Amino acid sequence: MLRTEIRKLLEKAAIEAGFKVVSPVKIERPEEESHGDYSTNFAMQAASNFKMAPKYIADNLKGHILNMSPGLFEKVEVVDPGFINFFVSKKYLQGRIPGIIEDKDKYGRVEMGGGSKANIELISANPTGQLHIGNGRNAFSGDVLANVLNKAGFKVTREYFINDAGNSKQINELGKTVLGKGESYLTDYLRSKIESLRPKLEKVKSESEAGVLVAASIQKDNQEFIEKKLGIKIDNWVSEEKAIYKKNKVEKMLKWLKEKQLVYQKEGAWWIKTSQFGDEKDWVVVRETGQPTYLLSDIAYHKDKMDRGFDKIIDIWGADHQGHVQKMKSVGRMLGYEGDLEILVLQLVTLKGGERLSKRKGEIVTLEKLVDEIGLDAARFFYLQKSLDTHMDIDVSLAKEQSTKNPVFYAQYAHARICSILEKAKADKKFSQDLLNHPSELKLMKELLKFPELVEDTAQDYQLQRLPAYTLELSAAFHQFYHDCRVISENKKLTKARLSLVLAAKIVLKNTLDLMGISAPDKM
Repeated sequence: MLRTEIRKLLEKAAIEAGFKVVSPVKIERPEEESHGDYSTNFAMQAASNFKMAPKYIADNLKGHILNMSPGLFEKVEVVDPGFINFFVSKKYLQGRIPGIIEDKDKYGRVEMGGGSKANIELISANPTGQLHIGNGRNAFSGDVLANVLNKAGFKVTREYFINDAGNSKQINELGKTVLGKGESYLTDYLRSKIESLRPKLEKVKSESEAGVLVAASIQKDNQEFIEKKLGIKIDNWVSEEKAIYKKNKVEKMLKWLKEKQLVYQKEGAWWIKTSQFGDEKDWVVVRETGQPTYLLSDIAYHKDKMDRGFDKIIDIWGADHQGHVQKMKSVGRMLGYEGDLEILVLQLVTLKGGERLSKRKGEIVTLEKLVDEIGLDAARFFYLQKSLDTHMDIDVSLAKEQSTKNPVFYAQYAHARICSILEKAKADKKFSQDLLNHPSELKLMKELLKFPELVEDTAQDYQLQRLPAYTLELSAAFHQFYHDCRVISENKKLTKARLSLVLAAKIVLKNTLDLMGISAPDKM
């Protein structure tokens, strides 16, 4: 990875120049092309330690870097007050194309994970109804994050926690509704479900039993929808009732907390001492009635994940769980978990121009309806375009449009155009690399080299919106190259070179679409 090469080069130059590296060296991509392909403020960071002017340090480093890296850079410049800007050479860019073609679908893989185990809990919707559009954000972001972490060298388990405990509030409320005792709104789907289960429901003896029966059937439908229609493979379906309660893990968790004196009694209830581990206050884990709270079950479930040996645990929760984050972070410290416990909280999703999807007043828009309306590829792309912690507004009309105004169509059209070119002529791994000199060719090559960095950055900070943004940048670079450079011409050597660049672009574009779970069509 080029950025890593530059970082190591700078660190080596700093040692040779006598400037001890006391903090991680940051290599960034400037927003302005005139500032180079990469830039660093290392000299400004080091200035206070060495009592020297940043520009003096930068000039000194520049000399060492150029001596150590002939051919890597077109030029290295120092800009006030001490930035070092790196301009990658044409020769280096040209030399990377064969490697991309050789790596194929392995291109972009980084080894930051080192084979460590990661668990991503995604969706985990209450089994009392169909998945709604808010669940779509959880589903697609979790699935894509798993793809990214796999690409970054982690061994990822996708996990779905089924909130099907028989004593839970939502199951009891569902039971009341099913038996005609509740006030919950009955959707057409739920009416149909109740009718199909009528013979079995006539034999139930309690609201809880009715709720469990219907919830199990709904969950079965949701699982089938997730795996078959959304194309998400869940590795581990965890039933709260079967895996946590029936195995007495809640009771064992409470017993352990009591033994460690991490809970206390007050007003007839048991409270957990989360305030001693970074939370703002303590919380009830067993009510005065003796019934455990959802928090205690969640603690038992997370302890189970930790015991399974995951080095990284990622929970993806809806906006209504924001207040639960600090509790679980505190619990992680309380349980002595030494891995990374990450909790991503999603913001709300709304639709723009989706009047057909919600004609019936009061009925939620299901994820299935949205996917049927705009297609799975468009759904995935549009859901990924915004940071998870910001509000998401999906433009249904744009998502359905079959034109380059639609971003997913634009990206897929680029892939189809590439396939059309390659169908006409065969790309050759042996080509004259130095013939690729046109500005649009160089721009495209630079875009191709960003992909491994994209994987590494996203695996670190989970900013999944980079993926659709990069897809559009790469597609735009290819479309511009196609417009400016005639690929197949009478010049056979130049044709071979450009066909190889086209093949490399196909590989990277498809790898990016694969990460997002979006198809890469050969024809449009």
